[in-house]
Amino acid sequence: MIASIRGIVASNSDDFLVVVLNDIGYKVFVPDSVQAISSGSEIFLHTHLVVREDSLTLYGFKTPQERRLFETLLTVSGIGPKVALSILGTLGGDNLRNAVASERAELLTRVPGIGKKTAQKILFELKDKLKVGLDEVPIAAFDDVNSDVFDSLIALGYSVVEAQSAIQSLPLDAPDDIEERLRMALQFFG
Repeated sequence: MIASIRGIVASNSDDFLVVVLNDIGYKVFVPDSVQAISSGSEIFLHTHLVVREDSLTLYGFKTPQERRLFETLLTVSGIGPKVALSILGTLGGDNLRNAVASERAELLTRVPGIGKKTAQKILFELKDKLKVGLDEVPIAAFDDVNSDVFDSLIALGYSVVEAQSAIQSLPLDAPDDIEERLRMALQFFG
C-alpha cells in the first residue's frame, strides 16, 4: 500500500520517527540505525505497512533490501514486526544473513527478546530463505580467539554490529593473543 515516504523528520523517539509529509505527521517505526537522524532533516524511507484489526502500523527502512529482510523475518512463526525490527536494529542485515548461513544461534540470542529456542527456530526457518550471495561480505572467521574478542567487546557495551566491524578491521597477520587482538579491536573505535 505505502511503499515509501519522503518528508521532514519532526521528532524521533526510542523506536519511531514522526515524518511530516504535506502537513501530515506519519509515525514510522524504524531500526536503531535510522533513529539517529536529527529533527528537521529530510528523509526517504522504504516502508512496509502492517494492517491489523485495530491498527495500521508503518515500518521504515533505508534500503529496499533491508525492507525485504524485514518481510522475510515476518514469515518466521512467532516473529512479529517489533521483534523483526529489533533483530535488524541489533544485528543488521549482513550479520543476520551470516548468522543464518553459519548457524550461529548465539548471535541471535544477543537480540533483546530472543531466547535460544527462538534463535534456533529463526535459523531453521530462514536457512533456505536467506543466502549469503557472492555480493555479500562474509563474516570474519570466528575461531576461538575472535570469538573471545567478540564476547569481550559485547561485554564492554559495544553492539553486535560494532564488535563485528572491529573484528573485521583486524589485519590478517594479527597475533593469536586474545589481549593483543582486543587492544587492536579497541583501536578501531578511536
